[in-house]
Amino acid sequence: IKAPVVAVTLVALGTSLPDTFASMISASQDPTADNSIGNVTGSNSVNVFLGLGLPWMIGAIYWKINGATPEWEKRGKEMGWWDAQSHLQEYDGAFVVVGGSLGPSVGVFCGLATTCIISLVLRRKFLGGELGGERLKARLSAAFLLCLWIIYIGFVIYNEKGIIGFE
Repeated sequence: IKAPVVAVTLVALGTSLPDTFASMISASQDPTADNSIGNVTGSNSVNVFLGLGLPWMIGAIYWKINGATPEWEKRGKEMGWWDAQSHLQEYDGAFVVVGGSLGPSVGVFCGLATTCIISLVLRRKFLGGELGGERLKARLSAAFLLCLWIIYIGFVIYNEKGIIGFE
């Protein structure tokens, strides 16, 4: 299975299920359920800003200190940016991250996240809260949010041209 598909399915579920259960418990004990939504957004913020930012910062510092070494050149050739991004050869070492298919995926994710936020705002306005309520309306909202996730997974699979990669 291609790495981006694994990342948005198995890895994402593995890191998010504990948050899901914590939010479920929080929602059942908090009259407004604000803490459960705060838990999810806070956890994802840590994943993005600390989980990506800290290793990238360490990598940037490492390559700035060590400069352009034979290992740096070797990695550049292995990752395919040495020839494709030849202007980087002028630097005395740099932390290089090849974007791949990340751009379109982030764009679709942002659009779906905006749709999710709009649906929460509409739920608060018309149903009196983001979570819960009448059983049918709550299940319809849950199904809608699940559909957003399925759309995102479908886009990633489409963007990667299938689930299984042959190299």
